Amino acid sequence: MAETLFQKVWNAHTVRTLPSGQTQLFVGLHLVHEVTSPQAFDMLRQHGWRVAYPNRTFATVDHIVPTDSRRRPFLDLMAEEMTTALERNCREFGINLWGPDSPEQGIVHVIGPALGLTQPGMTIACGDSHTPTHGAVGAIAFGIGTSQVRDVLASQCLALEPLKVRRVDVNGPLSPGVYAKDVILTIIRRLGVQGGNGYAYEYGGSAIDRMTIDERMTICNMSIEGGARAGYVNPDDTTFAYLRGRRFAPAGDGFDRAVQWWRQIASDKNARYDDRVQFEAASIEPTVTWGINPGQSVSIGESIPADADEEALAFMGFTRGARVRGTKIDVAFIGSCTNGRLSDLEEAARVVHGHHVAPHVKALVVPGSSTVARDAETRGLHEVFMAAGFEWRGAGCSMCLGMNTDRLQGREVCASSSNRNFKGRQGSPTGRTLLMSPAMVAAAALAGEVADVREILEGVPA
Repeated sequence: MAETLFQKVWNAHTVRTLPSGQTQLFVGLHLVHEVTSPQAFDMLRQHGWRVAYPNRTFATVDHIVPTDSRRRPFLDLMAEEMTTALERNCREFGINLWGPDSPEQGIVHVIGPALGLTQPGMTIACGDSHTPTHGAVGAIAFGIGTSQVRDVLASQCLALEPLKVRRVDVNGPLSPGVYAKDVILTIIRRLGVQGGNGYAYEYGGSAIDRMTIDERMTICNMSIEGGARAGYVNPDDTTFAYLRGRRFAPAGDGFDRAVQWWRQIASDKNARYDDRVQFEAASIEPTVTWGINPGQSVSIGESIPADADEEALAFMGFTRGARVRGTKIDVAFIGSCTNGRLSDLEEAARVVHGHHVAPHVKALVVPGSSTVARDAETRGLHEVFMAAGFEWRGAGCSMCLGMNTDRLQGREVCASSSNRNFKGRQGSPTGRTLLMSPAMVAAAALAGEVADVREILEGVPA
């Protein structure tokens, strides 16, 4: 019988069906960080358990680690305590850790694929909701809670409900100035923030096929914002070229054998889906959120709809029929596991080159990993950003979730390349977040207000 990649991977990792109807699923790769793991390790100690497969668990610091200074002890007491706890736990339980001083430290969903830990056909779990990022290479990846982190550490298994599969096709070429972030915001807007409940999303179509792995990661990263439990793209030649030569990927003949299997686990051409939706890439424009969830967005040329949610309007200070374009911003943030990769920084630097941030705007660039930072610095991108008035920071989650000192103050408005615009998400209970692509953030930083990046790119070499 023809099957989807999701069905093939799920079946290959099924240990048994539990009396509850859930599936006991073996987890091929477990990623942990400093925020959701301390209690899980403490639970292991309370029961006298060990980590079942320490060679399948890898750790990094990213969520709360400072991005302005790595001098220890951190001035932020909570950051120091959580980092110290992760270091102690990894030593005790024999887990590989990329700590604050490691040249490979970074956001867990950036370093996993970059190191080749993330591979097609894997089941992956992490105590972070944006774990579906890893589906960009054809893995099935789940964000989990702290008690489930404990379960994976102790047994290398999860108890999960089976999912339906929705195929999301995006066809045709994207217009200049339109990016993967605009695509996923458009998908979420149409299908809704709860539209994916009970589903895994399989992304395809000619537009997705043409995307780089970085772009596919942006798409898969925000699957959870549309309610989907997982999101993935079938592995193809782009995937294999990306993985070849990476540290933890198979090498030599082993890589060629792996590719043979990776091709087989892609969805069969006549696979049946529980639902299918299509989008035309040509109809997608630069997109900006106006509300308090990622589904509340408009294209840069649109007005806020007449049926817009009253709570969101009141919080954000918008009115029905108003335009988000021209909204004054206070902060510009380029980074996060959604858009903190080298290609994101390169495109943003292309926008800001030769220009300067508006005088009233605080602008930050936070690379997704130390490796991304080094690669960007080798290319001189940090100099482009700093010359334009941006702060160049160390790797981490930073202002995406405001767990460290990178936070909004009061009612500040932030143009952000991150993934969530919930109330209080960026550190201030009254702070306001406008999600957009890194290039659009760069354009807003220069203009001091939400702007159309296409107008800047008209005179910029490709």
